[in-house]
Amino acid sequence: MKNLEILKLFPEPVLKYKFENFNNFNNELSNYIYNLYENDKEKKIIKSNEGGWHSPDFQISQKDTIQNKFALALQKYILNACQNLGWKTENKQIRITSMWSIINRKGDFNVAHTHPNSFLSSAYYVKAPENCGKFQIENPNQAKRYWYPEIKSKNELNKDFVSLSIEEGDLLLFPGYLSHKVSVNHSDEDRIVISFNVDIR
Repeated sequence: MKNLEILKLFPEPVLKYKFENFNNFNNELSNYIYNLYENDKEKKIIKSNEGGWHSPDFQISQKDTIQNKFALALQKYILNACQNLGWKTENKQIRITSMWSIINRKGDFNVAHTHPNSFLSSAYYVKAPENCGKFQIENPNQAKRYWYPEIKSKNELNKDFVSLSIEEGDLLLFPGYLSHKVSVNHSDEDRIVISFNVDIR
């Protein structure tokens, strides 16, 4: 039909960056994470992870450590995300409140979840072999899931979720209210992701 304009009024943002110097960071971060794994004798933290290992929180305040250097390097990306979202950043304390890692081995995945009480949440990829599991964002419009006509062709106006292919060094930042999950790792290698939450005061 002529003269049609589809107005997409309430887009949901996922900001995707390629982290600078990610190869060097990832080598040290990988060593740090595997060291945490070896020292975690109980390995009992279960949140969204199904079969994967969820680390204790990183000690990002320990100066001159790789986790501290990584947290400092993230600041410009977090600030840029806040600015792109139109949020006030002047005279605001923007801080990472928690940071952790998840190792998914073959057959592991993460169920849908949100990050309550966080303005921004994240996923940063330390190790991401081929077929290790896609990052999936669910449509936050709950009403669409319960009452809709039969779908003839999937498009951005009727999808229940969107799958994102990821690579090592990718950094995703998104509002904490967005429900997300990770599909099954079908590779024979570990998938290592770092997540963190951001607060603004």
